[in-house]
Amino acid sequence: MKVKDLRISRQKTLDELKKVVLTKKNELDRTLVKKNSGQQNLKISKFLKRDIAQILTIIREKELSPKEELVSRKKGAK
Repeated sequence: MKVKDLRISRQKTLDELKKVVLTKKNELDRTLVKKNSGQQNLKISKFLKRDIAQILTIIREKELSPKEELVSRKKGAK
């Protein structure tokens, strides 16, 4: 993914990001299913795997960030 795409995906909600991951996984499945895939589809599948990993990382960061804020607030309240 390009830097611009990563910035845009960081602004999306968790549900939107999960939908994007599902579509990317479906694209990956379609490229791998074709028996006559050739070199081009292998490159596409490699890039799709990387995109999926980047989006999943963003999802994990978003899931952890509210928990970290709550912990820091509790520590500050003591």
